[in-house]
Amino acid sequence: MKLIDTRDAVGHVLCHDITRILPGESKGPVFKKGHVVAEEDIPVLLSVGKEHLYVWEKDPGMLHEDEAAEILRQICMGNDSAMTASAPSEGKIELRAAVDGLLKIDREKLRRVNSLGEMMIASIHGNVPVRAGDKLAGMRVIPLVIEEEKMQRAREAAEGGNIFRILPFRHMRYGIVTTGNEVASGRIQDAFGPVLRRKLAEYDTECMGQVILPDDRQGITEAVKKFAAEGADLVLCSGGMSVDPDDRTPGAIADTGADIVSYGAPVLPGAMFLLAYLRREADQVREMEKGREIPVLGLPGCIMYAGRTVFDLVMPRILAGERLGREDLVDYGEGGLCLSCKVCTFPNCGFGK
Repeated sequence: MKLIDTRDAVGHVLCHDITRILPGESKGPVFKKGHVVAEEDIPVLLSVGKEHLYVWEKDPGMLHEDEAAEILRQICMGNDSAMTASAPSEGKIELRAAVDGLLKIDREKLRRVNSLGEMMIASIHGNVPVRAGDKLAGMRVIPLVIEEEKMQRAREAAEGGNIFRILPFRHMRYGIVTTGNEVASGRIQDAFGPVLRRKLAEYDTECMGQVILPDDRQGITEAVKKFAAEGADLVLCSGGMSVDPDDRTPGAIADTGADIVSYGAPVLPGAMFLLAYLRREADQVREMEKGREIPVLGLPGCIMYAGRTVFDLVMPRILAGERLGREDLVDYGEGGLCLSCKVCTFPNCGFGK
């Protein structure tokens, strides 16, 4: 690449896009990389402020910005068909989701690549649900040319790549176990069921049914196990999650033999959330499902009335097939406070990030 006077550029090949901005109208390349400059192009180039041009004269060991951007694309997504990439333009590439799923980001790899300088990758937050067509990330090389050796260091920093992944959402059948003497007796109407059905209708899910029970520990335990025996992929237990002596749901879930990951989460609304995993009994299920674990969620009362809660943070990850541990919940402490904005933009906000 060499720098020449624009008036002497006829016959030379442009090594980068030339952008023209018309305020309030458009922004885009007036000439693309690879264009051979003609005599009639000179006034146009001067009109967009280009008194000098870089024309292609490749030096050994150097890469053009678009070539280098393609390397960034490779380490970001590899050959993952769950994402699509734009063509490189002015050293920039954008990634979009090709499927509905959960975006996963290897934050350490991303940090290492961005620490190298002269290149950048910016993305939305990880662990959020995305839909096909959503923008995920943008990347670009800062200079017009960059050392090939530096892009090799980017490959090494990414340790094989795939900084971004999308875990497709799975089809899940779920059962709802609602508890509370006041609901079971008919004194008040159940509000949990409609809310849970509405939220899960956003995903590929199927409700197997809802059981409404009094605060009976044994009855709750049996209802959870019955849904598991009937092939549920997920059981939601609503109500009875506080420390009130009449609230029996946490103990009932423990009585199923489930592995209690955590009772409590650093999230508001949703501090009294419980997450457990119940292993199916081999004689209860079809051969293909033997040994599978079923997430069992104990849901606090805030699910009924708060717009977004711990349920909205955890549910997409479960539907994508993640097996969450206690540390996953602990990590929600930073960002786990919902501000209850008048206009909710979740997941495009800081809640849970």
